[in-house]
Amino acid sequence: MKVLHFQELLVWQKAHQLTLGIYKLTKSYPDEERFGLVNQIRRSSASTCANLAEGYKKSTKEFLRFIDIADGSLEETKYHLILSKDLQYCDPAEFDKNYSLACEVGKMLNGLSQKLRF
Repeated sequence: MKVLHFQELLVWQKAHQLTLGIYKLTKSYPDEERFGLVNQIRRSSASTCANLAEGYKKSTKEFLRFIDIADGSLEETKYHLILSKDLQYCDPAEFDKNYSLACEVGKMLNGLSQKLRF
């Protein structure tokens, strides 16, 4: 069965779950981080989803490029999660949940990329 809409991609669904989790997580960050870390982590997590959506209707070669960009945004999100944990802005259990989901999305992006290459 062919996927007709980017929302049907399992990797997009997981990445979207991560973005929703990031928005929830960052609601409790200090006010002084509103234009700093909060903005950066929300932007990078949403960018992962947005690049999958944007690239989905492109050629396979172009979609692969968008997957690579999404993966870069995901890595940025993972770093911001680590920074959040180290600054003690988030509960360790919430960090673990979101970081694990980010790693799962990364594996799925890699799998999709490999599938499209061969």
